[in-house]
Amino acid sequence: MSAELLINVTPAETRVALIEGGNLREVHVEREAKRGIVGNIYKGKISRILPGMQAAFVDIGLEKAAFLHASDIVPHTECVAENEKQQFNVRDISELVRQGQDIVVQVVKDQLVPKGRD
Repeated sequence: MSAELLINVTPAETRVALIEGGNLREVHVEREAKRGIVGNIYKGKISRILPGMQAAFVDIGLEKAAFLHASDIVPHTECVAENEKQQFNVRDISELVRQGQDIVVQVVKDQLVPKGRD
């Protein structure tokens, strides 16, 4: 199956389209005035852990820290035997990360904008 990536860049926006087998599969539009960070990958540092929320804040170098929930952390178990993988189903945030730890994260959602700010 053939695949084409079409890219159109103007000063105001960038448009990217993925065409597979003659069918449009994906379209992405990014406007210069409102650039998003969804999909970006960052090396960050755990700045704060919130055990009651099973979450942590990650400093990724932006104005605000990123929010990371324990359920979004994927343990590295590729080199572990199948019968030993059960022990990696820990969901307590304090057992998954520690303050000051470096971590690689991918943004899946843009930050929330407070009411009245656009």
